[in-house]
Amino acid sequence: MKLINKKNKQYTQIFQLFTEEEWVKSSKNFNKNISPFFTGKKYETFVYTNEESITYFIGLGKSTVQNFEVQQVANKFSQTQKDRLLAAPTLVLADFLHEKQFEEFVKGLLIGTYQYPFEKKHVFWNTKFELHFENVSQKKLDHIIQKAEALSNGQIACQEWLNKPANLKKPDIFSLYLKNLAKKHELKYTVFNRKKCEELGLGAYLAVNQASAYDAAFTILEYKTSVKNAKTFGLVGKCILFDTGGISLKNSANLHYMKSDMGGATAVLGTLIYAAEMNLPVNIIAVLPVTDNAISEKALLPSDVITAYNGKTIEVLDTDAEGRLVLADGLSYLSKNYKTDFLIDLATLTGSSVRMFGDTCGAMFSNNEDLKNLLIKTGDQTNQRLWNLPLWDIWKDEIQSDVADLKNLSIKPVGDCIIAAKFLEQFIENHPKWAHLDIAGVAFGNVGYAKEKAATGYGVQLLTDLIENYH
Repeated sequence: MKLINKKNKQYTQIFQLFTEEEWVKSSKNFNKNISPFFTGKKYETFVYTNEESITYFIGLGKSTVQNFEVQQVANKFSQTQKDRLLAAPTLVLADFLHEKQFEEFVKGLLIGTYQYPFEKKHVFWNTKFELHFENVSQKKLDHIIQKAEALSNGQIACQEWLNKPANLKKPDIFSLYLKNLAKKHELKYTVFNRKKCEELGLGAYLAVNQASAYDAAFTILEYKTSVKNAKTFGLVGKCILFDTGGISLKNSANLHYMKSDMGGATAVLGTLIYAAEMNLPVNIIAVLPVTDNAISEKALLPSDVITAYNGKTIEVLDTDAEGRLVLADGLSYLSKNYKTDFLIDLATLTGSSVRMFGDTCGAMFSNNEDLKNLLIKTGDQTNQRLWNLPLWDIWKDEIQSDVADLKNLSIKPVGDCIIAAKFLEQFIENHPKWAHLDIAGVAFGNVGYAKEKAATGYGVQLLTDLIENYH
């Protein structure tokens, strides 16, 4: 796709965007045959064809259109109209939209092309396809397409890996991908196998990995900028490639969806791709504790006591609460070995957050008011929303153990997402700007491109917007 600011005399294809209010003002200027079939409602599309051109009337909804809503509309348009669109110069008309909303429109068109498995056969990825804008400079359009393609590449990688069947993303397969990705984008790549993890004392991570038929792959990816005094973001993504629950075996109903238990890691992955392609003036240290949660004669047992990287002992009450174990070592390793301005972990962690919020938002916990407010604001702007929940010390009472420093689960059937966050707080090594995002309800769900639940791409736009626009 190319973005052009020149206007041709003739177009075979036109995208014309309207809010309901703008359509009321403009409808009298159009063929009367159009008015009964188009009102400007959100997601509405009407295709008008004459001998000279095809015009796509695209509805944006109510008059006050948020930026993310423009992306939503373009995404839906891309999904539903893909079979009829032509690889031809196309004029985009929406005089009332501002530059940021044009950017969101282009992002939506590209991201809307995604379906699993992803191949760039859609017309929008064809170099012959040109979007022509009348009122935006070529310099700005070049920047818009760069950002849109970088975001699409990041988010589509996120969705692609989350959607892959379990047998197509075994630890060795995913590790090879990460290694090649690091080489492509000049990221520093470090991986610790089981022997090295034992030497380092990554006991909580190893406890989950010990049942696996595959070697440990505790992975660190580093993106570095040449800009002096740049901020450094530490990101930890839960990366359980498939979660059986271990000895605390999950119910078989919907077990096939447990290929999605790496949603935190894929959000981090998409963010790294965007940062590298956009040459963002930040540093990112990303820790991905790659493993599956399997069952074997070596499996972790309920009642086992393990020792985490920071020396704290953990009584394991439930092996299906494994995500907080790998995150514990990821957080403490990152905190002890790297200096970061911000520490954020993301995880498809608890059913508790799903029961609380469904697919409306992620559950957020933070020990820093500024970071908390910034994440909420960014979530609202990107429609990857978050809701803050408490980290009161009273919840720490629920993870006190008789035989260890902590236990990985409360015996009470309430507030598990809060208890999990309070557990993770014990491994941030007093980092002053930390946030934990429980994205279990929003990373994988109902989407427009699939019949069953699939990857939403949640987290990529949240993190990229946060990092790119942080001041």
